[in-house]
Amino acid sequence: MDPASANATHLVIVLCLSVVLLFFHILLQGMLATRELGSAWNAGPRDEERQPQGVLPGRAARASKNFQETYPAFIGLLLALAFMGDPSGVGIAGAWTWLIARIVYIPLYLAGVPYIRSLAWLVSVVGLVVMMATLLF
Repeated sequence: MDPASANATHLVIVLCLSVVLLFFHILLQGMLATRELGSAWNAGPRDEERQPQGVLPGRAARASKNFQETYPAFIGLLLALAFMGDPSGVGIAGAWTWLIARIVYIPLYLAGVPYIRSLAWLVSVVGLVVMMATLLF
């Protein structure tokens, strides 16, 4: 198998899984908010700015916002790896590190686990730095 095609396959897989994770964040946040505010609120225009007051909907919203803060950097770095190539596979390892850490982050945040949640976030940032370093060096 051509190493370039193997790298491209990994890039596409991690990209698609990251989109699944984005949808999971959106659905989780919406499901928890709907559970509190009701399906009429969810189906309606939401003109009145009601926000769920429960712990879990708030945590899901903050976890989603946190994900969305680093997601553009991940997509940009992943596209750069696709254009520039990653013959060593180190950049792809960074991408997988980011994705796995972001998946681990969700239940830690929802459960309110301090420090370990921050460690998961830090590991995801390390994944981004590895991707960036692969492109620069």
